[in-house]
Amino acid sequence: ILTQSQQRTICAQLGRVKLQLLYKASIHGFTGAAFHQRCDNRSPTVSVGYNNSGFVFGGYTKQPFSQSGQYVNDDQAFLFTFDCENLIKYPVTSTAHAVKMIANSGPYFGETLVLVNASQAVAYSNPGNIYNFPAAQMHGNDLNLTECEVYQVEGKFSDREIYWDLLKRKELIESIKSYKPTVSSVTQPRVLLIGPVGAGKSSFFNSVNSVFRGHVTSQAISGSSSTSLTTQFRSYSVKDGREGKPLPIILCDTMGLEESKGAGLDIDDLSSILKGHLPDRYQFNPSAPLHSESHGYRTSPGLKDKIHCVAYVIDASKVSIMPKGLEEKLDAIRRKVNLMGIPQLVLLTKVDEACPLVKEDVRNVYKSGYIKDVMQEVGSRLGVPLSCIIPVKNYSEELELDMNCDILLLSAVIQMFRFVDNYFDEKSAEERLLRNSWH
Repeated sequence: ILTQSQQRTICAQLGRVKLQLLYKASIHGFTGAAFHQRCDNRSPTVSVGYNNSGFVFGGYTKQPFSQSGQYVNDDQAFLFTFDCENLIKYPVTSTAHAVKMIANSGPYFGETLVLVNASQAVAYSNPGNIYNFPAAQMHGNDLNLTECEVYQVEGKFSDREIYWDLLKRKELIESIKSYKPTVSSVTQPRVLLIGPVGAGKSSFFNSVNSVFRGHVTSQAISGSSSTSLTTQFRSYSVKDGREGKPLPIILCDTMGLEESKGAGLDIDDLSSILKGHLPDRYQFNPSAPLHSESHGYRTSPGLKDKIHCVAYVIDASKVSIMPKGLEEKLDAIRRKVNLMGIPQLVLLTKVDEACPLVKEDVRNVYKSGYIKDVMQEVGSRLGVPLSCIIPVKNYSEELELDMNCDILLLSAVIQMFRFVDNYFDEKSAEERLLRNSWH
């Protein structure tokens, strides 16, 4: 099968796309009938042949396959071969004859290259005036096929490019460890997690912590309950390993939001949190908001004490049944945060519970039309653009880490850093304006 790297290279040629396997000769049969049954009327496609000499070669066409016996015009068709991980491309030169629709063969590129020729596990090769290529470079003159595959090229529902491999996981971890805020007075930006009871705020911190601990752990109290399990304001620092140094982020956890008035997080307390007045482990009292005489109250907080980004944590499986009272509370919070110029994003949790396709494989998160609909609904209910909504899966019942869950969680942290950078850029610009006005 095409390696991740080869798939990326082909996709890079074609734009923001992904490849979906339609036909695999070793499973479906080295016959024209099997190929046409699975690939007719599907387009665009990438067809790939493999031989014993280790060559990986094939062609791309935007035209759907059929069994008409006719040539079809395709000015974007090309043949290709891989030299290690590099793609060598041979564009079509006679566009009117780019692809021929033959019943008893596999992919048939203009009398020049045919895969599964005459329903045999062989390729036909005749470089010339439709596509021109050196045969030795294309396939090493080995025309016996060990495999033939056809992929449909699908547009991604979002412009998000996620690579699901250990290299990507390692890259994300290194980026997080080496992150430095753009202002020297802050070493650990503070991200405030806000969300309804049971949406997974504490669980998100535990999950990120687990990735860096190397095993599933639960430092923050989390679970399911009708009222908030978090009763204190907590600032959690994530460590790089058990004895490691703290990472450049602090995740602040609050009481869960509740629908009824006088329950859950109080909007007045929220102002104190955003401005940096609240001490760690402050005990919330929904019936009496914090005041300046409270124990540990910071009277003149510095930039490092303030909140630099707000992340709303929303359960994907409950978006459609979000109570009106809760939606109104979130709206009031969002307006307050907006006025203070703090960037906001949404962590969409429990995507696996919301969609069976994602439950089967987390990597389907950006292929799922249902998750896209949920993201759009969250966006319109909270008034945030799609680009600010990040699907994640927290660790809840697992005992071992999963690479794909890690990649989603780490990507969310990277996104938080980008939003934090926006906040500091704005603050720096404001300070420059103030300095200029004094002069």
